[in-house]
Amino acid sequence: MTRPRRTRVPAGSINAIEPGSLADQAGLQAGDQVVSVNGEPIRDPVDFRFQTTDDFIELEVVADGERGVVEFEKSIDEPLGVEFEDDAFDGTRICNNKCFFCFLKGLPKGLRRPLYVKDDDYRLSFLHGNFVTLTNLADDDWQRLETQRLSPLHVSVHATDPQLRRQLLGNPRAPDVREQLRRLATMRIEAHTQVVLCPGVNDGAALDQTISDLLEIDSVVSIGVVPVGSSLEGEERIQNDGMRAHTHAEATRVVRQIRRWQRQTRAERGASIVFPSDEFYLTANAQIPSARRYDGFPQWENGVGMTRTLIDDWRSTRRKIRAGRLSAPAESVLIASGTLIAPTLRKLCREVSDLTGAQFEIVPVENTLFGERVNVSGLIPGRDFQTALTSNRAGRPLPPRIFLPRASLDYFGAKFLDDLTPQELESAINRPVSFVYTLSDLLESLQEDVGRADSGHRQPGTAQRSNGRSWTTSVAG
Repeated sequence: MTRPRRTRVPAGSINAIEPGSLADQAGLQAGDQVVSVNGEPIRDPVDFRFQTTDDFIELEVVADGERGVVEFEKSIDEPLGVEFEDDAFDGTRICNNKCFFCFLKGLPKGLRRPLYVKDDDYRLSFLHGNFVTLTNLADDDWQRLETQRLSPLHVSVHATDPQLRRQLLGNPRAPDVREQLRRLATMRIEAHTQVVLCPGVNDGAALDQTISDLLEIDSVVSIGVVPVGSSLEGEERIQNDGMRAHTHAEATRVVRQIRRWQRQTRAERGASIVFPSDEFYLTANAQIPSARRYDGFPQWENGVGMTRTLIDDWRSTRRKIRAGRLSAPAESVLIASGTLIAPTLRKLCREVSDLTGAQFEIVPVENTLFGERVNVSGLIPGRDFQTALTSNRAGRPLPPRIFLPRASLDYFGAKFLDDLTPQELESAINRPVSFVYTLSDLLESLQEDVGRADSGHRQPGTAQRSNGRSWTTSVAG
């Protein structure tokens, strides 16, 4: 690479290079700046991905303050192996809505600034599956969507009735989302849609209308229905009738209502298409559908099908144990989790104990940061784990093996939501901690650690999927 002259550092800073990739072979490094591709400036990683699909590429790069050109000859669509520090070089597009149920409004004070950023950026929707409302798109954005065909997008709908949706979004100028989704269909852009269900506001007949309208639009490939996130502080601050947790009876009605739609869509299209999140099934004590009812889990990262994945993972692991292909030492193990999934974990771990002899203690962790109604594992702060593992044990020591849900850490596995690091937690409880997704991960960790001097610890690593990476990148920084 030639470095003929000094220049001002541009915005496209490289964060990491994939080992062994074309970029690695060319000598690119973290900290280098990408200015343009084939003479065209890049605005963000979406532009970079779109412009580097050809078989011959010229990158204009700034390294150590000097500008040069790197040439690549490659296969069509072969990636270069470049990861950028920022997903939007010109800044994240901010939400222009005022949803009364916005989870950020209920965040306690004192957290890191990035957690309060209300992003609504279609680029992050394409890159990482973030849900966006499409209410802040200009003509240039629509032109770019069509030119680059950024598919799929993840769209927060909440209601298709224009007036009700404007009420929910707190935005009297919100366009008709049905027209926008039809426009995406003409561009051959698919949309995974979301309905945040607020009791007494957009449920019941309004939900039926929303589902009916969305099923008529060709661009819509899935509909996820999730409960409103209702922290106690948020409810007290916002004081809206829709800002509360669903009752058992309400969750039961939602499950039954969506099952009726699923029967219809499977009969007509051979797929479920519309899915309630796991929280509705668990709150209603309803049976979790089989994996084939989830159409390949298109909204897994939205909390749709995670419980089924956990159950099926155990069933597969159970067959391996019975066939002698997997074993685990009869150790004492503690698993800390959110209160919602804890009963399911207890049931599964009793079966694990019967087969392996391992003894499990399940510790449901109450969320003091957001309130007890936020009961999923992914939103538990590190200090709540720390408190649960050190308090009220009546003198009983912690077991030697501690496992926590990988979902409670950021994308990079560096921090909990409240900035506590895994290393700080380990120091506070004086035990190594492993982070896993499933029981098979847990048992494999136990098996791998037999006879190892450093047993009892599994590095969290990066997340299995990229959804939410935009904000967790900031969290990890």
